[in-house]
Amino acid sequence: MSEFLARSVAAPALEVRNLSVFYGRVEALHDLSLTLERGVLAVVGRNGMGKTTLCKAIMGLAPARHGTIRAYGTEITNLSPHKRVQASVAYVPQGRRVWPSLTVDEHLRLAFMGDKESPWTPERVYDRFPRLGERKKSFGNQLSGGEQQMLAIGRALLANPRLLIMDEPTEGLAPVIVEQVEAMLRRLAEDGGMSILLIEQNLGVAMDVSNDIAIMAHGRIAREMPSRELAADAALQLRLLGVGRDEDEEVAVKAEEPVSEVRYVQIAREHGDDRQGPSYTFADGAAPPVYSATAIPNRWSADNRPMTSRLSSEAARLRAAANDDAAGGPVSPEVSAVPIASMVGRNAYVVGTFDTKGSELTFLNNALKRLGVKTVTVDLSTSGRPSPADIGPAEVARHHPGGERAVFSNDRGASVTAMAEAAARFIRTRRDVGGIISAGGSGGTVLATSAMRALPIGIPKFMVSTVASGDVSRYVGPSDITMMYAVTDVQGINSISEQVLSNAAHALGGMIAHRRRDDQRASTKPAIGLTMFGLTTPCVQMVTAALRERYDCLVFHATGTGGQSMEKLVDSHLLTGVIDVTTTEIADHLVGGVFSAGPDRFGAIIRTRVPYVGSCGALDMVNFYARDTVPARFSGRNFYIHNPNVTLMRTTPEENEAMGMFIAERLNRMEGPVRFLIPEGGVSGLDAPGKAFYDQAANRALFSTIERMMVQTPKRRLIKLPYNINDQPFAEALVRNFREIAETTRDETERLAWRA
Repeated sequence: MSEFLARSVAAPALEVRNLSVFYGRVEALHDLSLTLERGVLAVVGRNGMGKTTLCKAIMGLAPARHGTIRAYGTEITNLSPHKRVQASVAYVPQGRRVWPSLTVDEHLRLAFMGDKESPWTPERVYDRFPRLGERKKSFGNQLSGGEQQMLAIGRALLANPRLLIMDEPTEGLAPVIVEQVEAMLRRLAEDGGMSILLIEQNLGVAMDVSNDIAIMAHGRIAREMPSRELAADAALQLRLLGVGRDEDEEVAVKAEEPVSEVRYVQIAREHGDDRQGPSYTFADGAAPPVYSATAIPNRWSADNRPMTSRLSSEAARLRAAANDDAAGGPVSPEVSAVPIASMVGRNAYVVGTFDTKGSELTFLNNALKRLGVKTVTVDLSTSGRPSPADIGPAEVARHHPGGERAVFSNDRGASVTAMAEAAARFIRTRRDVGGIISAGGSGGTVLATSAMRALPIGIPKFMVSTVASGDVSRYVGPSDITMMYAVTDVQGINSISEQVLSNAAHALGGMIAHRRRDDQRASTKPAIGLTMFGLTTPCVQMVTAALRERYDCLVFHATGTGGQSMEKLVDSHLLTGVIDVTTTEIADHLVGGVFSAGPDRFGAIIRTRVPYVGSCGALDMVNFYARDTVPARFSGRNFYIHNPNVTLMRTTPEENEAMGMFIAERLNRMEGPVRFLIPEGGVSGLDAPGKAFYDQAANRALFSTIERMMVQTPKRRLIKLPYNINDQPFAEALVRNFREIAETTRDETERLAWRA
């Protein structure tokens, strides 16, 4: 046993008393006290409350201004970090922090501090985490997030700690990997001989693995309680942590907590600050004034001593200080008040190439901060220059499947393409994105919008770009990105760019602050997606008429972006089911028409397993613009002039066979409930006896291929009907089958929830 810990085996595993930590003049922890006797203590709280700072302070990475830290009775407050590790305290940092250029085995051998008789050796780590043994020769940047977390935990265990500090071990992991990490934590706790301080945003994990829970707010511990008590009281979770629909409410804390921001304005006015503003109503009916966010100090402000000790001297100074911003210039006193409470846990991500657009991105960042919006800066540059951003290019690049080496190469075009992919993967791992904003030229727009498109529909996305006045479809795609033309080139701050960027920052701040919650939506009915073309309109109209009382029916025009938009909403979990009547975009994708939705058509259905009813709507046609735009290779084909700007071309039996193979392959990958209906009487208004595209041979090639290749199961069924797609009995069959699988899915979900 370490000499530091041998003094008292009966002492608490961790004892923190009156701990204060500052970043410059900003007080991140103030008079924090915490005790971990034995076992697992989870610390939870909203973003920005100081949880990571607590971990760093315990490990000596953030020096304490005052207060004490003891591990098993021995004071470690002033020890260097490596001495704390020698004192049997180990740390698993947020973000895992594995070395991309070292193999798994090199990580563990480098971290091993003992000998073969030690409680933890590399061999025991491999035994505990078999997956690491399988990946022994893999580099850090080749590991998945879950594998990196196993490695970070294993690396810490090789210090043979009696106290393990773990900061957000499940951050950014898929649900199945979260379950594995949760099981690891339980096993470590059950082994005995080790206590764990767990910082965790996932409240379910925190309650499941810990004995007790400490709730952190504004740099101190607001309340401690047994985990089972918090788990059994949903109302208490809502009141203390904002879990649920009332997340905008302030965190309830003990009486000794520093004065809240709203109360601060009230007291400030009592001391001579008579700032006026609009008002809003609290739940109890009181209507305190909304404060101007630019004038409210918080723990990120330039001075964050306890508010009660500085109100009388600071009230007059705050207005002038808050209105003085080096990068953005003075702020008008009439600036709109932003309800900061509504943005707790929602950060504005300022992303872009800081090596070339640093001044513009910094201007956006400071403008948002002046509104009171908490920001995270992310550098997507590929030049290799030092970065001023919170998250540098190397950290983003590590999310590329090939790691940093795939991003930073001598080929600029390849580097930008790889960084765009890394940015999209990176942003999906962030759980605190309230909105995202960028400014740039064509290259910067490609990088930033790649990240934006990876986010769900509804999260505010704002792009200031020099390309915004042209065709922006390849940047926006099916996402809800707001594009603003930069007017001048994005090259420094001038009288025009200052105004444009200020407008952009204020727009994003408003979007984040006033984003609608689920309980504020106009429709409370579950939303479903339907696809329609002009030549399948009668069918879709009958289906929506039958379902609109129970469902919010969202109809998408199957013109490429329509299908992409529908699937984007599916991926964003904003649709509870799909009736895919019109799959014509597949014909354009395979044959070369202008309305292709790309190769990922059906991909969202596969990924999310939502209830799906599909059909062959308008697969008899490939779409082109005016007749003279049709490629010469199609001369001699059967054409139909739909209107002067749209020309339709009948698909051949060979093309229908290819489409049947495409559809069947994707249907077989769908693991949710599936019904695919074949209209043997024709797939569109033009595919009927006497109509221009009636071709039984082509239809037989399509239908027989799907029937032959589709693997039917109890959940995945093919249904053939002797009707045209626009006949009423066919529309009724679509409705009947959707209701069947949707209600079965709902009943199964409720049954599982009841069992849980």
